[in-house]
Amino acid sequence: MENMTTTKYETYSSSQTATNENSTSPISIRRSNYVFCGFNLKITGFMDAEMGVSSYIWESGLVLCQYFEKANISFTGKKVIELGSGTGIVGILAALLGGTVTMTDLPEILKQINNNIAINIPFACRHRLKVRALTWGEDHANFDNDYDVVLGSDLVYSSSSYPALVDTLRYFCHRGATIYLSSEFRNGNGSLLFHEVMLPTHFNCQIVDRSDAKYIAVYKLTKLDSETSKN
Repeated sequence: MENMTTTKYETYSSSQTATNENSTSPISIRRSNYVFCGFNLKITGFMDAEMGVSSYIWESGLVLCQYFEKANISFTGKKVIELGSGTGIVGILAALLGGTVTMTDLPEILKQINNNIAINIPFACRHRLKVRALTWGEDHANFDNDYDVVLGSDLVYSSSSYPALVDTLRYFCHRGATIYLSSEFRNGNGSLLFHEVMLPTHFNCQIVDRSDAKYIAVYKLTKLDSETSKN
Protein backbone atom coordinates (compact mmCIF):
# COMPACT_ATOMS: atom_id res chain seq x y z
CA MET A 1 0.00 0.00 0.00
CA GLU A 2 1.31 3.41 -0.90
CA ASN A 3 1.34 6.27 1.55
CA MET A 4 -1.66 8.57 1.67
CA THR A 5 -1.23 11.45 -0.73
CA THR A 6 -2.93 14.71 -1.46
CA THR A 7 -4.63 14.80 -4.83
CA LYS A 8 -3.98 18.01 -6.77
CA TYR A 9 -5.33 19.03 -10.13
CA GLU A 10 -6.31 22.19 -11.93
CA THR A 11 -10.02 22.86 -12.29
CA TYR A 12 -12.07 25.71 -13.70
CA SER A 13 -15.88 25.68 -13.74
CA SER A 14 -18.70 27.68 -15.30
CA SER A 15 -22.45 27.17 -15.62
CA GLN A 16 -25.19 28.23 -18.00
CA THR A 17 -28.85 27.43 -18.69
CA ALA A 18 -30.14 25.91 -21.92
CA THR A 19 -33.34 24.29 -23.17
CA ASN A 20 -33.58 20.53 -23.54
CA GLU A 21 -34.63 19.69 -27.11
CA ASN A 22 -37.08 17.11 -25.75
CA SER A 23 -38.61 19.38 -23.14
CA THR A 24 -39.61 23.00 -22.63
CA SER A 25 -37.94 22.93 -19.21
CA PRO A 26 -34.53 24.60 -19.00
CA ILE A 27 -31.54 22.52 -17.96
CA SER A 28 -28.32 23.63 -16.34
CA ILE A 29 -25.09 22.90 -18.17
CA ARG A 30 -21.94 22.81 -16.08
CA ARG A 31 -18.57 23.00 -17.80
CA SER A 32 -15.35 22.19 -15.96
CA ASN A 33 -11.72 22.04 -17.06
CA TYR A 34 -9.21 19.60 -15.61
CA VAL A 35 -5.55 19.04 -16.42
CA PHE A 36 -4.26 15.46 -16.16
CA CYS A 37 -1.23 13.86 -17.79
CA GLY A 38 -0.70 17.02 -19.83
CA PHE A 39 -4.20 16.93 -21.32
CA ASN A 40 -6.69 19.75 -20.80
CA LEU A 41 -10.04 17.99 -20.36
CA LYS A 42 -13.18 20.05 -20.93
CA ILE A 43 -16.05 18.19 -19.32
CA THR A 44 -19.73 19.13 -19.61
CA GLY A 45 -22.45 17.87 -17.27
CA PHE A 46 -26.14 18.07 -18.20
CA MET A 47 -27.73 18.92 -14.86
CA ASP A 48 -31.30 17.67 -15.22
CA ALA A 49 -33.56 15.07 -13.61
CA GLU A 50 -32.94 12.48 -16.31
CA MET A 51 -29.19 12.52 -15.78
CA GLY A 52 -29.36 12.47 -11.98
CA VAL A 53 -26.06 11.80 -10.23
CA SER A 54 -24.39 10.95 -13.56
CA SER A 55 -24.17 14.66 -14.42
CA TYR A 56 -21.65 15.29 -11.63
CA ILE A 57 -17.90 14.87 -11.83
CA TRP A 58 -17.28 12.88 -8.69
CA GLU A 59 -14.11 13.19 -6.67
CA SER A 60 -13.37 9.48 -7.04
CA GLY A 61 -13.05 9.88 -10.80
CA LEU A 62 -10.61 12.74 -10.37
CA VAL A 63 -8.55 10.71 -7.92
CA LEU A 64 -8.38 7.85 -10.43
CA CYS A 65 -7.24 10.24 -13.17
CA GLN A 66 -4.62 11.61 -10.81
CA TYR A 67 -3.44 8.06 -10.08
CA PHE A 68 -2.92 7.46 -13.80
CA GLU A 69 -0.72 10.56 -13.81
CA LYS A 70 1.26 9.70 -10.67
CA ALA A 71 1.81 6.10 -11.72
CA ASN A 72 2.65 7.08 -15.31
CA ILE A 73 0.02 4.67 -16.62
CA SER A 74 -0.14 4.00 -20.36
CA PHE A 75 -3.05 2.20 -22.00
CA THR A 76 -1.35 1.92 -25.39
CA GLY A 77 -2.23 -1.43 -26.94
CA LYS A 78 -4.78 -2.14 -24.18
CA LYS A 79 -8.46 -2.94 -24.65
CA VAL A 80 -10.28 -1.05 -21.89
CA ILE A 81 -13.87 -0.96 -20.65
CA GLU A 82 -15.22 1.62 -18.21
CA LEU A 83 -18.28 0.92 -16.07
CA GLY A 84 -20.59 3.76 -15.05
CA SER A 85 -18.83 6.33 -17.21
CA GLY A 86 -21.08 9.26 -16.23
CA THR A 87 -19.48 12.34 -17.73
CA GLY A 88 -16.77 10.16 -19.28
CA ILE A 89 -13.73 11.88 -17.81
CA VAL A 90 -11.92 8.66 -16.82
CA GLY A 91 -12.55 6.80 -20.07
CA ILE A 92 -11.65 9.86 -22.14
CA LEU A 93 -8.31 10.15 -20.34
CA ALA A 94 -7.68 6.42 -20.84
CA ALA A 95 -8.26 6.89 -24.58
CA LEU A 96 -5.91 9.89 -24.70
CA LEU A 97 -3.35 7.67 -22.95
CA GLY A 98 -3.53 5.24 -25.85
CA GLY A 99 -6.30 2.82 -24.93
CA THR A 100 -9.01 1.34 -27.13
CA VAL A 101 -11.89 2.18 -24.82
CA THR A 102 -15.52 1.12 -24.49
CA MET A 103 -17.43 3.52 -22.24
CA THR A 104 -20.68 2.28 -20.70
CA ASP A 105 -23.59 3.56 -18.67
CA LEU A 106 -27.38 3.53 -18.68
CA PRO A 107 -29.01 4.47 -22.02
CA GLU A 108 -30.07 7.97 -20.94
CA ILE A 109 -26.48 8.87 -19.99
CA LEU A 110 -24.85 8.08 -23.32
CA LYS A 111 -25.63 11.47 -24.92
CA GLN A 112 -23.52 13.18 -22.24
CA ILE A 113 -20.61 10.82 -22.81
CA ASN A 114 -20.75 11.28 -26.58
CA ASN A 115 -20.82 15.05 -26.14
CA ASN A 116 -17.66 15.01 -24.04
CA ILE A 117 -15.91 12.66 -26.45
CA ALA A 118 -16.66 15.09 -29.28
CA ILE A 119 -15.15 17.94 -27.26
CA ASN A 120 -12.01 16.15 -26.04
CA ILE A 121 -11.00 13.42 -28.49
CA PRO A 122 -9.37 14.33 -31.81
CA PHE A 123 -11.39 13.02 -34.74
CA ALA A 124 -8.50 10.85 -35.91
CA CYS A 125 -8.58 8.96 -32.60
CA ARG A 126 -12.31 8.42 -32.22
CA HIS A 127 -12.21 5.00 -33.88
CA ARG A 128 -10.65 3.81 -30.61
CA LEU A 129 -13.76 4.68 -28.58
CA LYS A 130 -17.16 3.04 -28.34
CA VAL A 131 -20.11 4.11 -26.19
CA ARG A 132 -22.63 1.43 -25.23
CA ALA A 133 -25.49 0.99 -22.80
CA LEU A 134 -24.84 -1.50 -20.01
CA THR A 135 -26.98 -2.50 -17.05
CA TRP A 136 -24.88 -4.39 -14.52
CA GLY A 137 -25.88 -7.99 -13.94
CA GLU A 138 -28.28 -8.01 -16.90
CA ASP A 139 -26.68 -7.53 -20.29
CA HIS A 140 -22.94 -7.75 -19.65
CA ALA A 141 -22.88 -11.08 -21.52
CA ASN A 142 -23.66 -9.11 -24.71
CA PHE A 143 -20.12 -7.71 -24.50
CA ASP A 144 -16.80 -9.33 -25.27
CA ASN A 145 -14.88 -10.42 -22.20
CA ASP A 146 -11.36 -10.13 -23.55
CA TYR A 147 -10.59 -6.73 -22.03
CA ASP A 148 -7.16 -5.99 -20.60
CA VAL A 149 -8.34 -3.28 -18.18
CA VAL A 150 -11.64 -2.52 -16.41
CA LEU A 151 -12.15 0.95 -14.94
CA GLY A 152 -14.72 2.26 -12.48
CA SER A 153 -15.07 5.27 -10.20
CA ASP A 154 -17.67 5.88 -7.48
CA LEU A 155 -19.64 2.76 -8.41
CA VAL A 156 -20.54 1.93 -4.80
CA TYR A 157 -23.14 4.59 -4.03
CA SER A 158 -26.00 2.04 -3.62
CA SER A 159 -25.66 -1.31 -1.86
CA SER A 160 -28.59 -2.74 -3.85
CA SER A 161 -26.36 -2.79 -6.95
CA TYR A 162 -23.43 -4.62 -5.35
CA PRO A 163 -24.31 -8.22 -6.36
CA ALA A 164 -24.90 -7.16 -9.97
CA LEU A 165 -21.66 -5.15 -9.98
CA VAL A 166 -19.67 -8.14 -8.69
CA ASP A 167 -21.18 -10.38 -11.39
CA THR A 168 -20.27 -7.84 -14.04
CA LEU A 169 -16.71 -7.42 -12.77
CA ARG A 170 -16.22 -11.18 -12.69
CA TYR A 171 -17.43 -11.47 -16.28
CA PHE A 172 -15.08 -8.80 -17.59
CA CYS A 173 -12.19 -10.27 -15.60
CA HIS A 174 -12.71 -13.68 -17.25
CA ARG A 175 -9.39 -13.62 -19.08
CA GLY A 176 -7.36 -11.95 -16.39
CA ALA A 177 -8.11 -8.26 -16.83
CA THR A 178 -6.72 -5.77 -14.34
CA ILE A 179 -9.44 -3.73 -12.60
CA TYR A 180 -8.96 -0.25 -11.20
CA LEU A 181 -11.74 0.93 -8.90
CA SER A 182 -11.72 4.33 -7.20
CA SER A 183 -14.26 4.52 -4.38
CA GLU A 184 -15.38 7.03 -1.82
CA PHE A 185 -16.51 5.39 1.38
CA ARG A 186 -19.74 6.79 2.77
CA ASN A 187 -21.62 5.92 5.93
CA GLY A 188 -24.63 3.69 5.63
CA ASN A 189 -24.22 2.20 2.16
CA GLY A 190 -22.02 -0.81 2.98
CA SER A 191 -19.21 0.34 0.69
CA LEU A 192 -16.49 -0.77 3.11
CA LEU A 193 -18.09 -4.23 3.35
CA PHE A 194 -18.18 -4.40 -0.44
CA HIS A 195 -14.43 -3.79 -0.70
CA GLU A 196 -13.30 -5.77 2.34
CA VAL A 197 -15.63 -8.79 2.12
CA MET A 198 -17.42 -9.12 -1.23
CA LEU A 199 -14.56 -8.31 -3.60
CA PRO A 200 -11.87 -10.42 -1.83
CA THR A 201 -14.09 -13.48 -2.34
CA HIS A 202 -13.32 -13.28 -6.05
CA PHE A 203 -10.33 -10.97 -6.50
CA ASN A 204 -6.88 -10.16 -5.23
CA CYS A 205 -7.38 -6.64 -3.87
CA GLN A 206 -4.64 -4.07 -3.38
CA ILE A 207 -4.97 -0.41 -2.42
CA VAL A 208 -2.58 1.44 -4.70
CA ASP A 209 -3.48 5.02 -3.83
CA ARG A 210 -5.46 7.10 -1.36
CA SER A 211 -6.60 10.69 -1.12
CA ASP A 212 -6.58 12.58 2.14
CA ALA A 213 -9.07 15.12 0.75
CA LYS A 214 -11.87 12.62 1.30
CA TYR A 215 -12.09 8.98 2.30
CA ILE A 216 -11.25 7.71 -1.19
CA ALA A 217 -9.11 4.74 -2.17
CA VAL A 218 -7.97 3.36 -5.51
CA TYR A 219 -8.02 -0.44 -5.68
CA LYS A 220 -6.19 -2.67 -8.13
CA LEU A 221 -7.97 -6.01 -8.56
CA THR A 222 -6.91 -9.20 -10.29
CA LYS A 223 -8.74 -12.51 -10.46
CA LEU A 224 -8.07 -15.13 -7.79
CA ASP A 225 -6.62 -18.38 -9.12
CA SER A 226 -9.66 -20.20 -7.73
CA GLU A 227 -11.91 -18.14 -10.00
CA THR A 228 -10.40 -19.61 -13.16
CA SER A 229 -12.34 -22.84 -12.90
CA LYS A 230 -15.60 -21.00 -12.28
CA ASN A 231 -15.60 -18.97 -15.50
